[in-house]
Amino acid sequence: MSHFALKVQNMSCGYGSKFHLSNVDFTIDQGSFTSIIGPNGAGKTTLFRAISGMLSIENGDVFLEGENLKTLSHKARARKIAIVNQSVEAGAMRIEDYVLMGRLPYRTPFSFFETKEDYEIAEENMRLTGVWEKRHKLMDQLSGGEQQLAAIARALTQKTNLLLLDEPTAHLDISHQMKVLNLVRRLNHEAKLTVLLIIHDLNLASEYSDQLIMLKEGTIFAQGTPEEVLTYNNIEEVYNTVVITRSNPMSGKPFIFPVSEVTLREDISKKTTQSAI
Repeated sequence: MSHFALKVQNMSCGYGSKFHLSNVDFTIDQGSFTSIIGPNGAGKTTLFRAISGMLSIENGDVFLEGENLKTLSHKARARKIAIVNQSVEAGAMRIEDYVLMGRLPYRTPFSFFETKEDYEIAEENMRLTGVWEKRHKLMDQLSGGEQQLAAIARALTQKTNLLLLDEPTAHLDISHQMKVLNLVRRLNHEAKLTVLLIIHDLNLASEYSDQLIMLKEGTIFAQGTPEEVLTYNNIEEVYNTVVITRSNPMSGKPFIFPVSEVTLREDISKKTTQSAI
């Protein structure tokens, strides 16, 4: 098996004459935690769809554990990469049935029922994510945070080495954001699960990630550790906004402080007055 979980090589893809990603290159090592960041319209969702096989690749290649994505069947791909989308759409389905869907890639022809092993794997992951006691409830009866935990349980039930999450904390309060990301980080550390996270919140991306990939207008603007990527120069150029960066006193990771227009104007005015004196 290759030492990398995911390799994107000179890849281009997009939507006809509309938005395109161009010449994207990066490698994600096995067992790493990587976040993809960038402003709206930078290409995060397009990249997500290309890696997951939902969007055709025009040029270049995507390799999953050394195998070219183009050569893999849908079932083979689902055994290598598990996906948690931003919105969970399961309707009036029991949590247990929803989580058991993660075993579909392992069904043999004419096998219509879950095996004992399927139930054991599903139970393990429902307990791990904290939804086991609610397994008989319907998905549409859960809060947004609980739905995300159930979605992670289903993804883990696929038994892949790579977990791809698209904005899993977007609509959650800070308590559920931390619960979801703490769980994912723990799985990354303890189970050596490779994580690729698409996220808007730069401070959460900084705190939890080993590596960041910053996109701007369909290309990679910067990649590296949070300390290397989240400089105020990079953020101001990519997001076109003024920020201040400091180190988190506990973790040492970069922390970004936004600066409002009023505060910036007052600061400039104060400095102008002082210089005049």
